[in-house]
Amino acid sequence: MLKVTVRQADNKEIWDLEGKLSGEWVMELERCWRDRLTPIVLPLEVRLKSVNYIDAAGKRLLSKMHEAGVGITGCGCMTKAVVEEISQSLNSN
Repeated sequence: MLKVTVRQADNKEIWDLEGKLSGEWVMELERCWRDRLTPIVLPLEVRLKSVNYIDAAGKRLLSKMHEAGVGITGCGCMTKAVVEEISQSLNSN
């Protein structure tokens, strides 16, 4: 299961993710991102608040989102490592 809490603060939209970013939840997060109602001028930040598992498809989606300008923040050892991996792979391209 994946829970997404949406809020606005500091002139940006923040999505706090909790649970697992895998399987069908990856497709659901991508759908939410693509269908986002907030004006594009308001930056989006995704916080991996209490994410306890990210599969390969989840990492690919986060990379795609980061490449499109979405801020991705890890909030634990595992998620911080994933964010660092995503950032490094984009910087090396």
